[in-house]
Amino acid sequence: MTRRSPIAVFLLPFVTFGFYALFWIVRTKTEMNSRGAGIPTAWLLLIPIVNIYWLYRFAQGVDHVTGGRMSTAAAFLLTLFLGTIGYAVIQSSLNDVAN
Repeated sequence: MTRRSPIAVFLLPFVTFGFYALFWIVRTKTEMNSRGAGIPTAWLLLIPIVNIYWLYRFAQGVDHVTGGRMSTAAAFLLTLFLGTIGYAVIQSSLNDVAN
């Protein structure tokens, strides 16, 4: 996992009109999949309702990679309801397990 600043993960989506949030999601998904997370393709984010399923699978990946330090439920609720704030919190947890 790549260490990233949680503050940058929170602020850059505002500066880039949301593009950094998409970049962060796809890049983090790829890194988690390299550690055996099994998150499906990010193209599913474009399909209504299916994107909620994708966020759940992303949250499962966070749980898997962090070794349970951040639960699936916590990661899912953070991404679903808090957006960039949730991404920053998740990044902080991912930084704890980064090489």
